[in-house]
Amino acid sequence: MIDFKKAQEIINHKISAIEISREPLELYEPVKYIISIGGKRIRPALVLMSCSLFSEQITHAIKPALAIELFHNFTLLHDDIMDNSVLRRNKPTVHKKWNRNIAILSGDVMAILSYKFIADCPPGVLPTVLDLFTETALQVCEGQQYDMDFEKRTDISIDDYLRMIELKTSVLIASSLKLGAILGGASLTDTILLYEFGRNLGIAFQLRDDMLDVFGDTDKFGKKIGMDIIANKKTYLFLKAVEIAERETKDQLLQLFSTHDLDPEEKVSRVKTIFTQLGIKKITEDTSMDYFEQAVRKLDMVSVPEERKYMLKNFAEQLMEREQ
Repeated sequence: MIDFKKAQEIINHKISAIEISREPLELYEPVKYIISIGGKRIRPALVLMSCSLFSEQITHAIKPALAIELFHNFTLLHDDIMDNSVLRRNKPTVHKKWNRNIAILSGDVMAILSYKFIADCPPGVLPTVLDLFTETALQVCEGQQYDMDFEKRTDISIDDYLRMIELKTSVLIASSLKLGAILGGASLTDTILLYEFGRNLGIAFQLRDDMLDVFGDTDKFGKKIGMDIIANKKTYLFLKAVEIAERETKDQLLQLFSTHDLDPEEKVSRVKTIFTQLGIKKITEDTSMDYFEQAVRKLDMVSVPEERKYMLKNFAEQLMEREQ
C-alpha cells in the first residue's frame, strides 16, 4: 500500500511529462497551463492508493488516474468562467489570461482528453470503468447546475444542500477510490465499500470547508474568510441557522443574505455573530464528524488486512484536520 505523498509524487511526475504537440496553440496552451500550476492531486492520488490496496502493481492505474485529474481541472476551468473568478491557485484563471471563448473550448478539450486517458486501462475492466466515469461526469455537472439554481431559490432544504455537495464534490472522490479498486482487482463488494468511504468523506470534507470559510484563520485557510457569506451562498451553516433560529434572528439572516449592498466586512461580522450565538460552528463540526465516522466504518469493512488500510485512514484523518 502506497501512502498519499508517494501517490502524489507519481502523479506530479506523470503530469509534468504529458506532451501535447497538437495545434492550434491557443487551444492547447491553456490545457498545459492549468494542469501545470499546482493542485493537491487528491483525486488521482486516491486512485493509486486504492489500487495499491489490492495489487502491488499500479502502473496500469496511472493513465486512468490522470484522466480523473484532467476531468477535475476541466470542471475548475468552467467553474471559474461561471463564477468570473480571476485567480486559481494564486495564478490568473484561463479566461483572464486568454479569454472566455478560449477557456470554454480548452475546457472541452480537457474533458475529451480525459476520456482518452481513462480508456487506457485493461480491456477486461474497460466497460465498467467507462460506465463509472461517465456516470460520475454527469453527476458532477448536475451538482454544478443545482449549485447555480440554489443562488436564485429561497426554498433550499438541508437535504437539498447535502445532495448538491454530494454531486458537485463528493462523487468524484468516491469514484476515484472505486476506480482504483476496480483496477486493483477488488471484489464488487469492496469497490462499493470504497465508493461509500469516499462519498461520506467528501461530504465531511465539504462541510468542514464551509465551516472554515466562516470560522477559519485567514493565514491558515489560505484565502479570505467569509466569501460564502459575501456571495450569499446558502451553505449548511446558513440553512441550519435558519432552521433553528427564532423569528427575529431568522428575519435578520434572510435580510443579510438578500443583499449585496452592505459593506462586506460588516456583513461577515454580523452573520458570524448570529452563527456564533446559535452554536452553528459546533453543529457543523458534529455533522461533518458524523459523515467522517460513517466513512471510516465503510473502510473498516473492506476485506483487506488492517495494516493495508492504514494509509487511507491516515489520509482521511489528515484531510479532516486541515486548516487550509
